[in-house]
Formats: sequence, structure tokens, C-alpha cells
Amino acid sequence: MKLWEIAHSRTGDKGNISNVSLIAYDVKNYELIKEKVTPEVVKEWFKDIVKGEVKRYELPQLGALNFVMYDALGGGVTRSLALDKHGKSLSSYLLDIEI
Repeated sequence: MKLWEIAHSRTGDKGNISNVSLIAYDVKNYELIKEKVTPEVVKEWFKDIVKGEVKRYELPQLGALNFVMYDALGGGVTRSLALDKHGKSLSSYLLDIEI
């Protein structure tokens, strides 16, 4: 199944850091998402975009994971040549992972 079938996502950024939250629609799917969507999986998924470290923060009470991706926005909003300088589309791309 695709991740978007059991979760939604939000994103934010600061400079060259992208922050992507993954939130289970139903908290009963949180453990599955936590097991399948590791920092290593996210780093590999975004290998052509994210050049730095990926850290994961767990929020079990919310059924959510938060991924902080460093060196992810081509130098940041004012330096990037990317069409989506703020990285908002990264959250949609994350949801396309097959789990």
C-alpha cells in the first residue's frame, strides 16, 4: 500500500532545512508507519534532493513522526533554483512511498 492511504503530511522549512511531518489518519497505524518509515528509508527516498542528515522525532501520542532533513533545499529559499524553493512538495512525495 502507499503511505498516503494511511497517513497525511505537513511540511515547513527554515533556510536549507526541510521539516516534514507524517501523521497517521488512525493512531492504530502509527506502529506500522514507525516501523516502515525510518530515517534511512526517508534519506534513500530523497537521495537526489537531501544532501545532509535526516533525523526522526517520534510523537506517539499524536500518531505522528517528524523528519528534519538537512541540506535539503538547494541552499535555502533565496539561493535555490528549484521551482518549489520552500520544499512544500516534499510532503506529497514522501506519501508516495510503498510500505
